[in-house]
Amino acid sequence: MKKVNLLLCSIFLLIMSCSDETTVFSDFQDDIQLEGNEQILDNSVSFDYAGVLEIAEEVNISGKQASASKVDEAGDYPLTLIAQIDPPSYSGGEDLTASHVHVDGDYAYVSYNTVEDDYAGGIDIIDVSDPTDPKVTSRLYYVNADLNAIEYSDGYIYAVGGVDSEKSVTATSNSFVAKIPASGGRMYTSAGIDYGFQEGYNSTDIEVTSNTVVVSSGGDGTVTIYNKSDLSILNEAPFQDLRSVKMDNGQFAVLDAGSGVSILDDNLNVIKEIPINTDFGAATKRTLAFKDGKVIVSEGSIGAGLYNVASGSLIEYLPVLIDPSATSTEGSETNAVALNEEMILMANGGSGLCLSEDNGDDADLYGVIQLEGSINYVESKDDYIFAASGKSGLQIIKLNRTSASLSTRCSSLSTYSGSSDLNVRLGEDKGYSGSKRFANIEVAGTLLLCGSWTVNNGVDVYSDALFEMYGTLVVGRNNKRKDVVVDEGATFIVEGNLTIYGDLILNDGAKLEFIGNDSVVNIFGSVVKNGTVNVSGNYDDVKNKF
Repeated sequence: MKKVNLLLCSIFLLIMSCSDETTVFSDFQDDIQLEGNEQILDNSVSFDYAGVLEIAEEVNISGKQASASKVDEAGDYPLTLIAQIDPPSYSGGEDLTASHVHVDGDYAYVSYNTVEDDYAGGIDIIDVSDPTDPKVTSRLYYVNADLNAIEYSDGYIYAVGGVDSEKSVTATSNSFVAKIPASGGRMYTSAGIDYGFQEGYNSTDIEVTSNTVVVSSGGDGTVTIYNKSDLSILNEAPFQDLRSVKMDNGQFAVLDAGSGVSILDDNLNVIKEIPINTDFGAATKRTLAFKDGKVIVSEGSIGAGLYNVASGSLIEYLPVLIDPSATSTEGSETNAVALNEEMILMANGGSGLCLSEDNGDDADLYGVIQLEGSINYVESKDDYIFAASGKSGLQIIKLNRTSASLSTRCSSLSTYSGSSDLNVRLGEDKGYSGSKRFANIEVAGTLLLCGSWTVNNGVDVYSDALFEMYGTLVVGRNNKRKDVVVDEGATFIVEGNLTIYGDLILNDGAKLEFIGNDSVVNIFGSVVKNGTVNVSGNYDDVKNKF
């Protein structure tokens, strides 16, 4: 670790500039800049494609359905795209892409790098406490450094990456870790940034513990343990080409592109090896994830490999699933994997974000979540997925899982299974629980939905019908708006969260009733009242459309 006195650096820089006019030497402290324009931060958040996400299911992609005439069933995983975050951009850093995401509390911490030969990067802090309105609260530009991975812990951001050490008066090698003060969604560089350096072409991944910071570096690099307080090196071990480091059951695990997965003890001695002969590619993002005695390895063009940690044996491969409707599948390879309960998420580059289901002993491909851009990295925590999609930016996805308390309230209702076109005819009285993706909902009789639901097209509540919704309902998409229509004499009762990417149309005599004290309504179109209508109850009108 090296702390640099700015005055001495300036004198040294002047001497070096005089002795070698062809080389420009710089100090890290001179190569960083906080974005001070709040308007730029606000404009980085885009809702252009927000709304209901479709999933191209594996059974349809592979042609496994019994017949073309089979009823299109409502799908699982009612996902919605909350917003996209445009990558930072500055002179010399116009092509930054998100490289890593770490979520802690109400904030997501995002690192950016560039795929070009030059070094350029950045860091964003995004407030995700309000799922209807994420905000970029702080942004830092790194003019002459790539940032490849990031983690937040105890008031500091720890970011790792690469720098050209031959052009820096600070860097003793290309691979570095930075410790940046941050709190309340803001970075504070005036307090100073500490740096640590290790061998290797580029630092690739990071794990922060209560007392240490563990960093991997590729290209004849090391796994290095730093003291968390001052970034002094406590221990290090050389490896050929490290791509990832993870903690599992108190032990370190590293992914070496030259050999496979190694399990290390506290002294960084190899105690177990899982040989992998895959061609991981040069300077590519590859990650590890552990779950229930399995390690899941992103292995590029062959997909994700699942291995038994105890025996080291291969369980199975999850191949890269190709969506035939995709406009481009360039760079189709598994760059990263993330886990969230039963879900395995694979960032498959040009083939998008693949969702698989962990069944305990093995896993099954489910489908491709239809997002824009090439998915380079994925992270998931609680009810969110964060997908880094190259120049399309960071995409924030909500899982819309049904809460445990709501599941208890819904327990008396049967779980919905059936057509994606939910049609309740005149005189019918239906009630369902669950979480499903619908194409359409039409109600002429009485319908109760309790759970989390998305509707790709519209919702029609016909004359004198009753539709009760408890939980979450999202309709349409911002670039493909759809409406909710409540006809004359019909009643629409809501307790929970209602989001409409389109208009809410209330015809003469319609009733809209919000019950409870915590209902939220978020309408991206307009509230259209055709005649005398009755809107009652307590609700949070996010966009003030009423």
